[in-house]
Amino acid sequence: MSPAKVLSKMNNQDFLQIKTISEQIFPYLVKLRRKFHQYPETAFEEFKTSQTIAQELNKIGLKVKTGIAKTGVVGLLKADRKGKTVALRADMDALPIWEQTDLSYASKNKGKMHACGHDAHISCVIGAAIILSRLKSTLKGNVKFIFQPSEEVSPGGAIQMIKQGVLTSPKVDSIFALHCDSNIPFGKVGTKNGIMMAFADDFDITIIGKGGHGARPQDGIDAIAVASQVINALQTIVSRKIDPLKSAVVSIGIIQGGQARNIICDKVILKGTARSLEKKVAEMLPALIKQIVSGIAKSCRADFKFEYQKGYPVLINDCKSTDVARNVIRNLYNQSSIYEIEKPVMGGEDFARFLERAPGTMMRLGIRNEKIGAIYPWHHPKFKIDENALKIGSAVLAGVVLQSLQNK
Repeated sequence: MSPAKVLSKMNNQDFLQIKTISEQIFPYLVKLRRKFHQYPETAFEEFKTSQTIAQELNKIGLKVKTGIAKTGVVGLLKADRKGKTVALRADMDALPIWEQTDLSYASKNKGKMHACGHDAHISCVIGAAIILSRLKSTLKGNVKFIFQPSEEVSPGGAIQMIKQGVLTSPKVDSIFALHCDSNIPFGKVGTKNGIMMAFADDFDITIIGKGGHGARPQDGIDAIAVASQVINALQTIVSRKIDPLKSAVVSIGIIQGGQARNIICDKVILKGTARSLEKKVAEMLPALIKQIVSGIAKSCRADFKFEYQKGYPVLINDCKSTDVARNVIRNLYNQSSIYEIEKPVMGGEDFARFLERAPGTMMRLGIRNEKIGAIYPWHHPKFKIDENALKIGSAVLAGVVLQSLQNK
């Protein structure tokens, strides 16, 4: 674990107040989170979610702006004393998943579910806003609360919010976020210096063959047979074309093709994702994929179309900001509450775009509790959280803001 490089300028009373308030508002945060969970909305459709967020921020007395990047919301808390501006970010969108939990507050929006914890992220940031508004007299500077749409669907909502000025007026000096993690036990908060998550790009491959009767394959060009070869050959990129000491993933998630069992398929669409941790590897992947598709298509007399979309950049946590987080976790709770994340993951995260423009860090909020079945990974239809984590998340977020505003 990295040694703490930031000396606390918050006294014990500051930490005690944060913890006390987080305990006081905990039942309210649970109620709020369950409301978000019952009515999940997918990317750029978070209209009721953003309306509820705006109402909550107005109750607190913040200056609120809505409709940013369609459904995004920003709340601003201005202290009486001038200083820096620190931002907290929460993502809002749900996933197109049918919920399979036994929760009394399970999703009422069919085929949609908060299976990644964004409902908890929203609640924790609102909780931090309540805590900091009650401690306004101790603040020196401003706090922005950014609620972002479309984290789950690339190119994401962050870039649009940034273009519309969420990091300016006033300029954001640092930014923090947290993400639920069922690999981390309840009571702990994960931190990591440097690279935490991967470049996440998307690609579409269309194999164009020639239709015909299934009993006369010699008269057609079977796009399914060509696509099968392509899928298998793509796996050699990571195993044979990338340095074994580097990290990369090439996965096909969607296959679309065929009309009937006795028709030679004339077109197959493949949709996939490419992940990496280094820019050099990320830049290699499009050409390597296209080279394989082109070679196989040509050898089978087929044609193809290839589209590659750059997605989220690699997420890099600022070391000083991460030490601020560690210091706050340690003082709010204890040293053992800090969970050091040893390795990056190959998932992508839109928060990376904010970190390209302002120093900050993403923390991982421990939600695992085997006794209540909070054991499932992100995007699983049985995903659950230990709701007690809400008071920890809101307290830590409030703490990193107060700490950052007091640091020079």
